Amino acid sequence: MARIGFLGLGNMGGPMAANLVRAGHAVRGFDPVPSARQRLVAAGGLAVEAAAEAVRGAEVVLSMLPEGRQVREAYLGPGGVLATAEPGALLIDCSTIDVATARSVAEAAAARGLPMLDAPVSGGVGGATAGTLTFMVGGEEEAFARAKPILEAMGKAVIHAGPSGNGQAAKICNNLMLGIQMISVCEAMALAEKLGLSHQTLFEISSKSSGQCWSLTSYCPVPGPVPSSPANRGYAPGFTVAMMRKDLKLAQEAAQAVGARTPLAAEAYQLYNLFASKATEGLDFSAIMTMIAPKDD
Repeated sequence: MARIGFLGLGNMGGPMAANLVRAGHAVRGFDPVPSARQRLVAAGGLAVEAAAEAVRGAEVVLSMLPEGRQVREAYLGPGGVLATAEPGALLIDCSTIDVATARSVAEAAAARGLPMLDAPVSGGVGGATAGTLTFMVGGEEEAFARAKPILEAMGKAVIHAGPSGNGQAAKICNNLMLGIQMISVCEAMALAEKLGLSHQTLFEISSKSSGQCWSLTSYCPVPGPVPSSPANRGYAPGFTVAMMRKDLKLAQEAAQAVGARTPLAAEAYQLYNLFASKATEGLDFSAIMTMIAPKDD
């Protein structure tokens, strides 16, 4: 079992760290929020008062942070991971950030002899809690082989996407599809209702036809057809509106950087940006159904 330092114990990082503890790893974790640290202690891990304390002596350092800015600060800042990590420690960043930052931080780590992977996840809070996340991993093959048993304690699928930054590339491309698909399902459900076709009937037909997609069959944005979907719990989040807006923004920035045309993703970003401005950031991203088909319409 490994000595693991974990930075970022929020809605995603906390359950992930707890699953590592359950797998028998020795986990020291840091988060600036005291209640997040307390949850790690309750799960059997050790909470520390500073990031450097979590990193020092760790064989593996994992991070789950909000944005690229925090990743750069955590790894490259004074007293950060690169300055504190043990020689040969494996670094794994599971945050969803821009590709350029992932690659530049990995290059800085390599210059210090520290292997680093970008390993963003899909599966939301439910997947983090259940240990069923999908990890999309960018970095060297040797580092991936070392990381795989660690990541498998937190996920059902661990996929090597290629060199550094490719994990982030896979994540933003995947969520580009997800954001567009969710809006398409919402629009179809809204149109069906206007035409006198019930949500349940459309679900039964489309789930077995060419309209089938994950946003319909696993995460249906209207109450009823999929009892486990957030639509049946007042859109309590598994993956928030704020997160979807962030990922679509990253996709747009990446597309602009390489000259790729993504008109549907651009429109999806604008819709989620508008929805988020209505004080809905904390709802599940499928709640965009309530903007596309408001109840008073």
